[in-house]
Amino acid sequence: MNYEVVNLEEKTIVGVSAVTGNSDPEMGRIIGGLWEKLYQRGAIASIKNRASAYAIGLYSDYTDSEYCVTTGIEVSKAENPELTVKTIPAGKYAKFLVHGDMVQAVANAWGQIWQMNLDRSFTGDFEEYMSSDPENCEIALYIALK
Repeated sequence: MNYEVVNLEEKTIVGVSAVTGNSDPEMGRIIGGLWEKLYQRGAIASIKNRASAYAIGLYSDYTDSEYCVTTGIEVSKAENPELTVKTIPAGKYAKFLVHGDMVQAVANAWGQIWQMNLDRSFTGDFEEYMSSDPENCEIALYIALK
């Protein structure tokens, strides 16, 4: 799977979060529930100071078996105390581009990324959804590198 190394500035994300892990049998349901809460239950409508139109799926706070998943939007200033605020650290990232079904393309890409020998920092990996067509989406996946 091809990628390019890019340097990113810090980003602030506002959205909804939950903790899960790759071995959690409920992982798919938990992550799907966050996207549902963001879009279908109206959390996204309340997010102030949006800096981008692209939805973000952020993976942070890694431990040996779990991580925090946040679905949200990049903001210029966090002013939503009822929602989660997370920071994507500035730094070096491996950027992967995938196209296709929103769920399947991302799941396949992550399956391949977990098998790669990347020098990961585990400080904050994220998906940026650059279109909203669920069947033909363009998604950039950013993996934090040391």
